[in-house]
Amino acid sequence: MEARVAQSAARLARQENEIKLLTAEIERLKNFGCLGVSPSLEGLRDENAKLKYRLNFLQKSLQEERSKAAKSMININSCLQEIFGAAIQAAYPELENPPLVVTPSQQPKFGDYQCNSAMAISQILLKTKEQKVSPREIAEKISKNIPANECIEKVEIAGPGFINVHLRKDFVSKQLSSLLMNGVQPPAIGKRKKVVVDFSSPNIAKEMHVGHLRSTIIGESMCRLFEFAGYDVLRLNHLGDWGTQFGMLIAHLQDKFPDYLTVSPPIGDLQAFYKESKRRFDTEEEFKKRAYQCVVLLQSKNPEFIKAWELICDVSRKEFQKIYNCLDISIIERGESFYHEMMKDIVKEFEDKGFVQVDDGRKIVFVPGFPVPLTIMKSDGGYTYDTSDLAALKHRLCEEKGDILIYVVDSGQSVHLQTVFAAGQMIGWYDPKVTRVAHAAFGVVLGEDKKKFKTRSGDTVRLIDLLEEGLKRAMDKLKDKERDKVVVTNFLSFLRTVLSSAEFPEDERRELGLAGDLALQVLTAEELKAAQTSVAFGCIKYADLSHNRLNDYVFSFDKMLDDRGNTAAYLLYAFTRIRAIARLANIDEQMLRKAAREEVLILDHEKEWKLGKCILRFPEILQKILEDLLLHTLCDYLYELATTFTEFYDNCYCVEKDRQSGQIVKVNMWRLLLCEATAAVMAKGFDILGIKPVQRM
Repeated sequence: MEARVAQSAARLARQENEIKLLTAEIERLKNFGCLGVSPSLEGLRDENAKLKYRLNFLQKSLQEERSKAAKSMININSCLQEIFGAAIQAAYPELENPPLVVTPSQQPKFGDYQCNSAMAISQILLKTKEQKVSPREIAEKISKNIPANECIEKVEIAGPGFINVHLRKDFVSKQLSSLLMNGVQPPAIGKRKKVVVDFSSPNIAKEMHVGHLRSTIIGESMCRLFEFAGYDVLRLNHLGDWGTQFGMLIAHLQDKFPDYLTVSPPIGDLQAFYKESKRRFDTEEEFKKRAYQCVVLLQSKNPEFIKAWELICDVSRKEFQKIYNCLDISIIERGESFYHEMMKDIVKEFEDKGFVQVDDGRKIVFVPGFPVPLTIMKSDGGYTYDTSDLAALKHRLCEEKGDILIYVVDSGQSVHLQTVFAAGQMIGWYDPKVTRVAHAAFGVVLGEDKKKFKTRSGDTVRLIDLLEEGLKRAMDKLKDKERDKVVVTNFLSFLRTVLSSAEFPEDERRELGLAGDLALQVLTAEELKAAQTSVAFGCIKYADLSHNRLNDYVFSFDKMLDDRGNTAAYLLYAFTRIRAIARLANIDEQMLRKAAREEVLILDHEKEWKLGKCILRFPEILQKILEDLLLHTLCDYLYELATTFTEFYDNCYCVEKDRQSGQIVKVNMWRLLLCEATAAVMAKGFDILGIKPVQRM
């Protein structure tokens, strides 16, 4: 944008100079009686007016971009990569795409970040230029070419050629102040792209089971992340709402509820209804023939059969929505039936381009690199999942104009989806260098016996049963901690109960003025219900998201409800505790906002410095997840932030009170602001993960 403004401004300056010259020439000619207006001058003035309009438009857009960028959180890692990229380019201009490695330092003695490019550059120079240069010498040359910048205090070369980077404290303080004044803002992403996310995708007439849990939770969180980052996100539920199974369901509906066209059938248990129809399909030959006839009539859009199909779909939708309401899922239904009318054109397009082969009456497509072909039409003229998935892919690319397509589907579908994606490339629907089409695969949910998670009877676990069990366990946990009781307690015990299950450090007695007895209800009925929901569903989501999605994970209520370690329960308690600090010091939001504008965040204590840097790593964590779609990185970061905060709080007094009277002696406002910044980042992290914290637990 800045380059375009500069170009337009330069053109405008040149033209205005030409206009001045021509105007002077006309004035000179007027003196000699030549009063005609120069056509060149009129043309220039016309173009000049257009240029001025364009320049004003560009300057306004640039101002808006700068205003937005000023509020965005800076990705410090990206800034350092730009700085070291420029330094390497200046030091070794002959190298094409030199390696650029910048990472946070693991130990304070090695600075805040490290640039570890020197070793790799040494190898490249040896192989391509036959130059033997030590990594340390390369590191020194890079360091000498670091351009002027606002974030680096100093660099040091360590070991064989590591460049240790120390950040400027005023830079970190300034970024924290910006966060407090502007809120937690996403890093700048450039052009706003459209993202299409396919997730959840249960089958009509079948209940959602534990296998749908991962796709639903992971997909929702990915959507929230891309939305926060400023992308235009389309959330799609690719329901299994079309196919031969509807023949048997409709035939069974006709037999069981013959007046279904006029009286809504009371199908209470759709799973049982499905099993009954499947048993009849497998054992009754006449019923099986009728079922096939029903499929033909449904696909020919017979009104009575469409009505039956819609009734069955509506019953399923209501059950699905109960799950989505519990888990706070937003999604647009766009099942296989949506693409049915497009499938004929898909088959024709592949035929016209010569990709179709006929095999025993089937129309198949071989994709280079994949041994199993796609079947796009069955021998009876029917379509398949392959056809509907190709139609969905084309619609998302060509009609929805998706720049990024993400399929949150289990790992078992990997080969199928990669074949479909490759077919889309082969036929020319998209270029992978321009459009990103990704399969966000995930492993299965295991029971504590390390086998597929099932009920004791061996059945698949219904998702609604799992969520209800979670609510029950969460309430039991809260009651074990006596959150539902009215207690007479010492103030220290009260704080322990409300704020955290962990022991408070001794210094908190002095800091918070802990004395006296209080008669208090720990949580009201409404607060208890909110805490139950927050803990139950938060823990189920976090237990899934905190594991690498590529791996299987063991589902354990006991582990996920434990308030120690990397669990939602621990983080929710920690968040509640942080939020309570300012409240207990009688500092309200307005006072904090005023302090954020006026106070300088002092980061002299090593724990203040560590916490400040940890808070500001949030944008680089999000950037990494946008690239690799691995959400456990965010969970690990939130846990690291919470434990780093605990270190800070145990070592740095935020509020000091008189030991005897309990009166506030001193409020270290910059430390309260660090508390506020920590809580703000944790709140946004929870929001991305789909977890709802509460004020009191």
